[in-house]
Amino acid sequence: MHNFDYAAPRFESDVVELLSPEAGRTAVLAGGTDLIPLLKKMIVRPDRVVNIMEVPTLKQLDVLSDGTLRIGAAVTLDRLLDSDYLREYPAVTQAIRGINSMQLQCQGTIGGDLCQRPQCWFFRNGRGLFADGGREVVAGDNRFHAIFGNAGPAKFVSASRLAPALVALGAVFRIVGPAEDEETLVPADEFFCTPAHDGESETVLLPNQLLAHIYLPSPGKTASATYEVRHGEGPEDPLTAASVALELAGGVVQKARIVLGHVAPTPWRSAAAESALVGRRIDLDAAEAAGRAAVAEATPLSNNVYKVQLAKVAVKRAILQAADLESGGF
Repeated sequence: MHNFDYAAPRFESDVVELLSPEAGRTAVLAGGTDLIPLLKKMIVRPDRVVNIMEVPTLKQLDVLSDGTLRIGAAVTLDRLLDSDYLREYPAVTQAIRGINSMQLQCQGTIGGDLCQRPQCWFFRNGRGLFADGGREVVAGDNRFHAIFGNAGPAKFVSASRLAPALVALGAVFRIVGPAEDEETLVPADEFFCTPAHDGESETVLLPNQLLAHIYLPSPGKTASATYEVRHGEGPEDPLTAASVALELAGGVVQKARIVLGHVAPTPWRSAAAESALVGRRIDLDAAEAAGRAAVAEATPLSNNVYKVQLAKVAVKRAILQAADLESGGF
């Protein structure tokens, strides 16, 4: 492990002050479930690690006067599961339960999940985020790689389990920095991005910015759900996932947000699936139509064509689950 300085500030402004404007020089530590393995393998080699778990404001979990749920980035996943506040957001709690590891839920934080680096085995084994401009992925074992948004060198999939649900629910992220008193509100669907060059990040965060809070709007009558297709019951990442948020009136879909996970370098929102659903009553035919629309433009690689079918199934069953209809088993 590369030697580094360690800091444990108690204020957001101090965290920002300790972060370097130069990429890779500093790293943020929360639960450590992602950073520690990266440090051990020396995939990342920061000069300073900044522990944010001593900052009280980042561990807040409360409801604002307008009904918005405010979640500090350092709130652990098990605390979210135990909170009565999250009962109105089933898409989020279902995604957390899907992790299926008491240790990861107790140690991991919501901010850490959202900022998690790709689980791509080329990246995790020191081949770089792009693995020779994506050529190694195309020619190699790409079973778990992207089937959308993979035309460029980035072939990995977004690692966040909670991001699809938060994007579907219209969450907003509070980012602090680079100046000590500077903050920005970024919609969840604008937070993630696909890097095109080495040194670029998978999020809009600058090296000296910090994801501080997640704001979830009051759900009102929105029905939501997350459905993951997994190859086992352990904590491994799902093969595909889908989160949906539906606004219904008289049983008819008025608005829909459908976001796929683990199929692209970012959470992948499907406008085609949403259009296929709006104006219809939720039933098996409507859910299947949305699933077909969601994968119509997929561009699978040589070894992951199977993910197209799984993504279609995930969308269908997330819709049925949100509507409290029987979704069946895989």
